[in-house]
Amino acid sequence: LANVASCVLLLSLSWRTSEALPVPAPSPGTGGQCADFYKMLLLNISKALDSIYLSDGIQSEKIEMRNTGETVLACAPTLTQNLGCVTQRNSSFSETECLKNIKKDLLYYHEAIASYLTGPLKNGPEEIRLLSPIVEITKNLTEVCLSCNFFFKIETSRLQGEISYNNRLEMNKMMKGFHIRAITINRAIGYISSGDHRK
Repeated sequence: LANVASCVLLLSLSWRTSEALPVPAPSPGTGGQCADFYKMLLLNISKALDSIYLSDGIQSEKIEMRNTGETVLACAPTLTQNLGCVTQRNSSFSETECLKNIKKDLLYYHEAIASYLTGPLKNGPEEIRLLSPIVEITKNLTEVCLSCNFFFKIETSRLQGEISYNNRLEMNKMMKGFHIRAITINRAIGYISSGDHRK
């Protein structure tokens, strides 16, 4: 009888220690439909870059990254170092700063691609078919998912005038840079959604 009582006590103690803590709600702009928008953004950029229509006649491997904004630095995960018996955390991660920089990037690319689509296009219908979904997704992300009190005036360099190799070359380089940035953004959103930075 004493053995049964000690087993019941042991089971009840282990049950209590294994109770789960509540899962924190996702940060605004990172969960649910917004998470799907970030994934769709990356897939649509990849699809556009795989198409012959954006690289028609372009033999360049150059990449142009948006150099204003500090998304890569602002969204770097918090590092935890195990130093023997002491755990040290780099607590410089700011969710607000990360999301603010993501919004700046998305606004920049939204404006640049929308501007490109208003000009003359070599492969008009195909370029519109490939780039319009990206414009729509960036609009949803900036207006719905990241609407929270981040207001910016974004300056983009408009691509100029006539159907030209230079316009397509600049768009091609910019889209390659946007692809890399979209990967960074998806990783940052995954990190924020995981809640690891709050632990």
